[in-house]
Amino acid sequence: MSVNQHTHAGPPYGQPQPGYQGYQQPAYGGQPLPGVPHAQYGAYNGPMPGYQQPVPPQGYFPSLGFPSKGSPVSLNSDTSLAPNLIGSVRALPTSGAPPPASGTSLPSGHQGYSQFGQGDVQNGIPTSTAPMQRPPASQPFLPGSAPAPVSQPSTFQQYGPPPSSVQQLSNHMAGMTIGSTSISAPPPAGLGYGPPTSVPPVSGSFSATGSGLYTPYTASQGPPPPSVPQGLPLAQPPFSGQPVPTQRLPTEVPGFAPPPSSTGIGPSSYPPSTGAPRLPLMPGPPLSGQTVAGPPMSQPNHVSSPPPPSTLSGPHPGPPMSGLHGPPPPTHPPQPGYQMQQNGSFGQVRGPQPNYGGAYPGTPNYGSQPGPPPPKRLDPDSIPSPIQVIEDDRSNRGSEPFVTGVRGQVPPLVTTNFLVKDQGNASPRYIRCTSYNIPCTSDMAKQSQVPLAAVIKPLATLPPEETLPYLVDHGESGPVRCNRCKAYMCPFMQFIEGGRRFQCCFCSCVTEVPAHYFQHLDHTGKRVDFYDRPELSLGSYEFLATVDYCKNNKFPSPPAFIFMIDVSYNAVKSGLVRLICEELKSILDYLPREGNMEESAIRVGFVTYNKVLHFYNVKSSLAQPQMMVVSDVADMFVPLLDGFLVNVNESRTVIASLLDQIPEMFADTRETETVFGPVIQAGLEALKAAECAGKLFIFHTSLPIAEAPGKLKNRDDKKLINTDKEKTLFQPQTSFYNNLAKDCVAQGCCVDLFLFPNQYLDVATLGVVTYQTGGSIYKYAYFQLETDQDRFLNDLRRDVQKEVGFDAVMRVRTSTGIRATDFFGAFYMSNTTDVEMAGLDCDKTITVEFKHDDKLSEDSGALLQCALLYTSCAGQRRLRIHNLSLNCCTQLADLYRNCETDTLINYLAKYAYRGVLNSPVKAVRDSLINQCAQILACYRKNCASPSSAGQLILPECMKLLPVYLNCVLKSDVLQPGPEVTTDDRAYIRQLVTSMDVAETNVFFYPRLLPLTKADVDSDSLPAAIRNSEERLSKGDIYLLENGLNIFVWVGVNVQQGLIQNLFGVSSFSQISNTLSTLPVLENPFSKKVRSIIDMLHLQRSRYMKLIIVKQEDKLEMLFKHFLVEDKSLTGGASYVDFLCHMHKEIRQLLS
Repeated sequence: MSVNQHTHAGPPYGQPQPGYQGYQQPAYGGQPLPGVPHAQYGAYNGPMPGYQQPVPPQGYFPSLGFPSKGSPVSLNSDTSLAPNLIGSVRALPTSGAPPPASGTSLPSGHQGYSQFGQGDVQNGIPTSTAPMQRPPASQPFLPGSAPAPVSQPSTFQQYGPPPSSVQQLSNHMAGMTIGSTSISAPPPAGLGYGPPTSVPPVSGSFSATGSGLYTPYTASQGPPPPSVPQGLPLAQPPFSGQPVPTQRLPTEVPGFAPPPSSTGIGPSSYPPSTGAPRLPLMPGPPLSGQTVAGPPMSQPNHVSSPPPPSTLSGPHPGPPMSGLHGPPPPTHPPQPGYQMQQNGSFGQVRGPQPNYGGAYPGTPNYGSQPGPPPPKRLDPDSIPSPIQVIEDDRSNRGSEPFVTGVRGQVPPLVTTNFLVKDQGNASPRYIRCTSYNIPCTSDMAKQSQVPLAAVIKPLATLPPEETLPYLVDHGESGPVRCNRCKAYMCPFMQFIEGGRRFQCCFCSCVTEVPAHYFQHLDHTGKRVDFYDRPELSLGSYEFLATVDYCKNNKFPSPPAFIFMIDVSYNAVKSGLVRLICEELKSILDYLPREGNMEESAIRVGFVTYNKVLHFYNVKSSLAQPQMMVVSDVADMFVPLLDGFLVNVNESRTVIASLLDQIPEMFADTRETETVFGPVIQAGLEALKAAECAGKLFIFHTSLPIAEAPGKLKNRDDKKLINTDKEKTLFQPQTSFYNNLAKDCVAQGCCVDLFLFPNQYLDVATLGVVTYQTGGSIYKYAYFQLETDQDRFLNDLRRDVQKEVGFDAVMRVRTSTGIRATDFFGAFYMSNTTDVEMAGLDCDKTITVEFKHDDKLSEDSGALLQCALLYTSCAGQRRLRIHNLSLNCCTQLADLYRNCETDTLINYLAKYAYRGVLNSPVKAVRDSLINQCAQILACYRKNCASPSSAGQLILPECMKLLPVYLNCVLKSDVLQPGPEVTTDDRAYIRQLVTSMDVAETNVFFYPRLLPLTKADVDSDSLPAAIRNSEERLSKGDIYLLENGLNIFVWVGVNVQQGLIQNLFGVSSFSQISNTLSTLPVLENPFSKKVRSIIDMLHLQRSRYMKLIIVKQEDKLEMLFKHFLVEDKSLTGGASYVDFLCHMHKEIRQLLS
């Protein structure tokens, strides 16, 4: 157990278990440059955080807004991407403020509708889709409604010559739907946004072929012009007094109506090219003639909302031009239907986004001559924002504890801090599902294409306020189980016949209750001792296992740790050997131990190696350690038994002496070659001889080319990328390590690998044993003492101290109707049901996919029971049980209303990352896009209220699926840039495979925080912003973290005082980008930033590498790789483009 754990005192039963140290799994050993993991995935632009969601007005279901998932999402709340009329027409504001008086231009300080806020459906339905009838007011802003700034001129062909007059324009737009009423001609079937015609532009990664595709465009070309002048007749219908039938299913992506088909929704991060005039986007009051009674309407069509003044550069938009709009917005006082909101924004529209730079850099001023309409581009603020969704969930669900007593409840998001109260179902910290309401039939599951999977983290660390699972001891007879399916006693078992028998909730078999376990039932049929027994009242608990659950029917010995150090020339010369030996002297006092034990029961041993192996006898009775060399690496054996594995306290002086001598002994070595296979074999043989399980900590620097079993050759070949042979780069080059892994698992020998490569090392092959034994890999490319020492030592300490179960076997049982069919993670399987791991730590997850094998019923729901048999670090054999009950549905809408997108992405990434072992990467990418398009098309077809095909309609709880999926597609494994090495890709592929949902969330959509907006007097983090270059301001400092790296980006115009306070130098040019830690300076800003970085380190399982990036510096390219909403240099689409591409795919499926 980890050292510093305290046991939590808990309720009456059994002793509480000691806490687990939570180390999350780190993710890639981020090298600064080439190797950095890139999280590249664009993520959602949904609502931005920054905004607290006030208490929802009545009538507003949180599930619609973005907030909580489980609420009554009525079907008509999808977010639909409304017509792409973005800048031009607006949806009814849903709660809104009165428009600013006519001519006012916004003061430059304000962002017009907030930055993001612009999103609501700009012309069409408000995103948030709350039912329109809610009382005006309240909800300060809803996701999305912003008008798109319309500026980029573009080179795309428009349909026909650009309209030059309003009249023409209106004809032009006549085919578009506005709001949700379609006006005249239906939109073309191709791309969903926009009038039929020509080829819509396509995002970088999709090739353009036939008509529905979009043609690629250059950066400066934004999307085509929104172009509808403000008073278009056609846009009015929806507003004339009758409420617009909006609110498609929850999340309508606003702003999306079909753009003209040539619309390429442009890359989001380019500044608009020069002067194209944009339509002014000022909110205006209702058109005259419209009545505003009743539900608040979205802004009148003729006015779009003002673009947020860009805080980046360029003049802020000028006042609305008269030539372009229809009647100028009247100046009368706010109408009754709109409630005033901060800065004049409409309700649906968000107020200025906190810490966001304006919409896009350099908003050009609008000239007053009409001129051809600028090309229209989908406003990034009008599409779902991950930040907003995360913030809304925090404000809606972070304050109340999540009580697990109810079947099928969707938990808060992984990004929300919440307390869990176990009342019969396992905490979401242990199990998260892709859906909490699963289809009753396999046909329905096939139709929806939503994968049914659970991400299980059996030994997850809990926060100190939550009670660890109780340990239940049933004595010699062991745990009570079902006679037929062997499921363990749990809260869902039904006692009958006065308590003498129980009916299994998994297979329905009736089993006698053992005499010692008998108890009477109360008037409700519950046992009288229900609350005294964890296994009857809680979702997670542990049983003490009897000897029948042990290998060879004898109780296990405590495990051992063997440290195996590469002492070849590279390792010695870099200072690594000395560093490891120094650190081991202190780290051995922190070996994991059971809660109340004085000292750890774990024994330790030491081996060094290059082309031969050196074993050390550190028996406590010796004055000096003794070295024994084994040079016959072809037939590995352990030359000593007694004195190799020892108790740390008994042999402390001998161990210290050995660790002092190792760096001296090899100081002058000239041996550059290493072996690797025999090192693992030696550790395995030592554990076999000692008859115990354990872990090998191997510190290795180079490709093992010395003559020995497991010898490898350099097969790195970048030319294979994008060919059918690319998959071989992810496969091991020899089967030797697979066979060795199998032997290690049988013995309970887990392997953790610390790699320090200066060149190709073949992680795909060296990692096989680590991966199959449940171990961890850490990689420090181009290791340098001064910059990488902290990261390596922190990772090593955490790895040695963390909670681990040895010799583990996990089985997942399900109630009749579904069964576990597929497993993903770091483990070995010798049959179809048992997941075997030599070691399982508190950071590892196993992802399980379920398929139907019969019908399910809505009444009984579906049950999962995960049982993990393992040996604790004190040598105690235990069973940890987690139970979860899910709802079942006959209506697809119920399935879509209870999905968890973060878990779905975790599953899809693992599925894709396994797919690259056997299929070309392009095929894997295409299948991901196709599956997600099918999920969304099925929703559109069966659950969304009817609307024009031009609208993209997304289910509320999946509105981030496109942005997150795009991040997975742009990740280094599926779309590597030229600087990503083959080893990096193999490393990340293995890391992601056992990541939990919180880790994949930040890995694929990194967290970006504006440090200059941090409040130095509070403990809180500044509100995160979206991952796009257009959100960065040259005068600010930002922090981006993805679980593997922390980047601190410094803009060229940052005030000198801030630079002095944070870096201790007087100017931007003096900031060193080789810093690996920030200097400790005594001022509030420095303390605040360092405390934020410390806080982030505690939340992640690996110690993240700090990289300082100065704007316009060479490292900036690496940093931009993580701005996942933007187009990537490797050809990955921007979020906006990808959303258009998904819309097109969905329309093709529907047609």
